[in-house]
Amino acid sequence: MTGTLTLEVDGRIVVVAEGASLLDAVGAAGVELPALCSDARLSPVGSCRTCLVRAEGRLVAACVTPAAAGTRVSTGADELVDLRRDAVRTIVSALPPHALGPRVPSELARVCRDLGIGPEDAHGDGGGERDDSHPYVHLDRDLCIACGRCVRMCAEVQGTFALTLTGRGADTVVAPGTGGPWAESDCVACGGCVDTCPTGAVTHPGGGSGLTSGELLRVVPRDADAPDVVRTTCGFCGVGCTLDVAVRDGAIAAVLPARDGSVNHGHACVKGRFAHGFAVSGERLTTPLMRCEDGRLEPVTWDAAAAHVAQRLAGAIAGHGPDSVAAISSARATNEENYLFQKFLRTVVGTNNIDNCSRLCHAPSAAGLVASFGLSGGTDTFDDVVRADCLLVVGANPVEAHPVVGARLLQSALRGARLVVADPREVGLARYADVHLRPRPGTNVALFHGLAHVLLAEDLVDHRFLRERAGGVTELAELVASYTPEQVARLTGVPAADLVTAARLYGRAGHPAIVYGLGVTEHLHGTDGVRTLANLAVLRGAVGTDHGYGVNPLRGQNNVQGASDMGALPDLLPGYAKVTDPAARARAEAVWGGAVPARPGLRIPDMFAAARAGTLQALWVLGEDVCATDPDTGNVERALEACPFVVCSELFLSRTARHADLVLPAASWLEKDGTFVNFDRRFQRVRPAILPPGQARTDFAALHAVASAMGHDLGCPTPAAALAECARTAPLFAGLSHERLDREGAVAWPCPDPAGPGTPKLYQEHFATPDGLAHLAAAPYLPPGEAPDDDYPLILVTGRRWAHYNSGNMTRRSGNLGLAPVDQLDLHPDDAGRLGILDGEPVAVESRHGRADLTARLTSETALGQVFCAFHFPASGVNRLTSGHTDPVTSCPEYKVTAVRVIAGEGMPRRAGRA
Repeated sequence: MTGTLTLEVDGRIVVVAEGASLLDAVGAAGVELPALCSDARLSPVGSCRTCLVRAEGRLVAACVTPAAAGTRVSTGADELVDLRRDAVRTIVSALPPHALGPRVPSELARVCRDLGIGPEDAHGDGGGERDDSHPYVHLDRDLCIACGRCVRMCAEVQGTFALTLTGRGADTVVAPGTGGPWAESDCVACGGCVDTCPTGAVTHPGGGSGLTSGELLRVVPRDADAPDVVRTTCGFCGVGCTLDVAVRDGAIAAVLPARDGSVNHGHACVKGRFAHGFAVSGERLTTPLMRCEDGRLEPVTWDAAAAHVAQRLAGAIAGHGPDSVAAISSARATNEENYLFQKFLRTVVGTNNIDNCSRLCHAPSAAGLVASFGLSGGTDTFDDVVRADCLLVVGANPVEAHPVVGARLLQSALRGARLVVADPREVGLARYADVHLRPRPGTNVALFHGLAHVLLAEDLVDHRFLRERAGGVTELAELVASYTPEQVARLTGVPAADLVTAARLYGRAGHPAIVYGLGVTEHLHGTDGVRTLANLAVLRGAVGTDHGYGVNPLRGQNNVQGASDMGALPDLLPGYAKVTDPAARARAEAVWGGAVPARPGLRIPDMFAAARAGTLQALWVLGEDVCATDPDTGNVERALEACPFVVCSELFLSRTARHADLVLPAASWLEKDGTFVNFDRRFQRVRPAILPPGQARTDFAALHAVASAMGHDLGCPTPAAALAECARTAPLFAGLSHERLDREGAVAWPCPDPAGPGTPKLYQEHFATPDGLAHLAAAPYLPPGEAPDDDYPLILVTGRRWAHYNSGNMTRRSGNLGLAPVDQLDLHPDDAGRLGILDGEPVAVESRHGRADLTARLTSETALGQVFCAFHFPASGVNRLTSGHTDPVTSCPEYKVTAVRVIAGEGMPRRAGRA
């Protein structure tokens, strides 16, 4: 445990942690010093000499001088103030006068005002070169003081290494490392450089009045004209970054990552930081739309819309029974909205036909983790994961899909943690890996058994843990005996030597951790993949102990964990109680005051099948563009066309909304009150920063309106009341409330006691299985659903790109469109040469199920015989390619293995269309 040090600053006794600097000690004493090259998130360099103090009589730069017990520090002597003023004046002398205007909000301008330095001390001519090529990051070299903060932010926090200092002496300035325009650099627009820049040399052009620097929040209490700041949780991926949204005159002025964010610690990615333009897009839905007899969607009032939904649902129930109605809830909605939706289906409609998009991504995580350990969530907090001395990252590309996680994992590796990456592609972290395993898509189970074989064969297991806390050891050992490195090499394509090296790195580590993504789950045997991956942590005794940091899935959407936690599932109630359990139903019925159906409902694929068969009469799709994200798009569209009544709640007129009979305009995450649960089980607050446009409403309000029109009172008049009711329904969440989260910031479930802590680390005493043991899975390797052949010789893997999110509905309506304007197909150069395909050429991709038109991108990141693309532009038709194969346990689609062929020159170049 870190100790403390006691010092004296200007006669005041202060206590700081071991390892603190004198600048930290001075700050603890309430003294603010200029420190233009310093940022608490970065390593100190002491280059600007503006934080000079005397320590035991010596003149030192406070930022690079370690604090020592008993040190006496002086800051306020006139000579020190003069020295600091001279240092700042020297820096300022080369800048143009406008850098220090009276309303300039930069850190440097504020320091100058405090020291009595004005525009007259700035003598630069302001004739330097600007770089405005990037949609989010602009560079004014005239304002650069070569402090290096942006360069260190890019290297130490983001890990992109896109920036450098160029020139000599007084001509030194920041520049993209590639030497060309910023837009053509490796920059991933995390905004860290904007946030840390002390002068306004690096800015975000959309922020207005320079309010995008790290100085923004500091000027709020000083300036009556400064924007209001609303703290919320990012609504893109499942990392759960804490963001401070600056609002002026009802509009977003800037979005900043919170320095004290529970996961992001002052970092963000391009989506959370900059991609908020969708909120004010002219394409936002602002009024309910009802389909007329002539087929057109026409505006109606909310009263008319709610009444129509109520009438059609009541008619379906009366004519065909409650199970003729189904709903797809949303990982983009808040916990409170998901809770209210499943309650509506169960108590008003009378069916368990509710599911959410975790069915398409992490349902195998839920099933696999429950079977192995007992609960449906990652085992450890991410703050612990990044402390691991060996990281096994499997089937995930966090550098692009979860950039803040990717950056923190890279920081761990750069600090010395051993890194093993298992992915068919050369994903971002693979470039820094000690070993990169590249299995053929669909062979994960064989790979994990091969690793387990080496752990057992070389006695790299925790025998005491296996004896006392695990079951199924003998069965697993017997199964994996035949999965020798040589046999696994034949099955997976991974060299035997690499497999052994990876197993030894993981097996010999003192505190290993596993992080995985959709490359494990989105397979025909995804649940087996999760369970056999979990085997490795169990063999090492690295779950629930001090010997490691378990198994941790990276969730794709902002609230995919929470949507399931809240019971938006056909077989589970809030808190993962089974609907078939009479005691669980009785507990819910006592809170809800009505009966809960005992029979599990339909999963999403079953809903579509029932619609095509004519047995599903009404479907409400909340916040999911199923025509863009679900597999085998043709079958999805046929289901929507066959269903007599489809309601869609959306931000935009998506492809799914165009099939709807009634479209409800929804509020975005920037306009909602409630909570999300991130990938490591932390409940965090979501707060509205701006108002929804026009008549758009939160899904929470829309559900109340429809229930009321059906003659029912759902209770829970506010989101806070909904979470409070959920806490009474689900013991896992009994200790949670908005009040507590407002006070504490983030709390990890299980949290059964309002007076007790949450549970960041699971299973420290016992596992949540019926017998209290971890269960090893002896599941044999089975091949994927599709294999290449002469007609379809390539394997397609789908995933995400760094600039976009999910179906792209939000990011394509922001400046991100300029960063990635089309869907691309990654091909190995040798495959491209054989097919006669040139880089940037339009291509057609055909499978046994459909066709997509994309743009070729030649790269060795993709292995020979494989191709990769994202699904951010529905007009490209990528999900028309995917098969109907699903995991038999969870019905999760096999997105990661589709046999395809690529045809040169037959695709039409696609402009960035809307969906």
